[in-house]
Amino acid sequence: MKFMKNICLLLFGVLLILSSCGPNYILDEKKEIPNQQWSYTDSLSFTAEILDTNKIYNLFLDVEHLTEYSYQNMYIRLHSIFPDGKRVTEQVSVELMDQIGRWQGDCNSDDCDFRMTIHEGAFFNQTGKHTFLLEQFMRKNPLEGIQSIAFRIEDTGVSRN
Repeated sequence: MKFMKNICLLLFGVLLILSSCGPNYILDEKKEIPNQQWSYTDSLSFTAEILDTNKIYNLFLDVEHLTEYSYQNMYIRLHSIFPDGKRVTEQVSVELMDQIGRWQGDCNSDDCDFRMTIHEGAFFNQTGKHTFLLEQFMRKNPLEGIQSIAFRIEDTGVSRN
C-alpha cells in the first residue's frame, strides 16, 4: 500500500512539472566573460531563427556581475542583424543600481543577477536567422566585474493579427 502511494505521489509530481507553464524562449543563451573582463574586442553574438513574422516577442538581457563592479550602469551597443543583411545599432544603458545606490536584481555578498527588458512587444518583419551582437561600450577597457551576459527572446504566445 505504501509503495502504491509513493508511485502515485511520484506520478503526480511528474505531471505537475510537465504541465507547469513557464516562459517560451526561442533563444536562451548565456556567454561567460573570460576572467570577468569584457574587452572591446570581445563582442558577444546570439542568433535566433524567426519562423513567424506575426508573433510578438519580448527581448531580455541578463547580466551577472560582481558586487565589486565599479559603476552604477553599463553601456552596451546592440547590433541587430537581419536575414537580408540590414543592421540596426542602438546604445543601451543597463542600470545595475537604483538611484540610491542599491544593486538591482538578485544579489548575494559576491555577485548579482540582473534582468533587463530590452524590447517588449517586439516583432520581426523577416523570417530567417537574426543575429544580435553585443559590445561593451564603456570608457574602461577591459570592463572588469562582468561575469556573464545572457540574451533571451520570449515568444509571448500573442500574434499581431
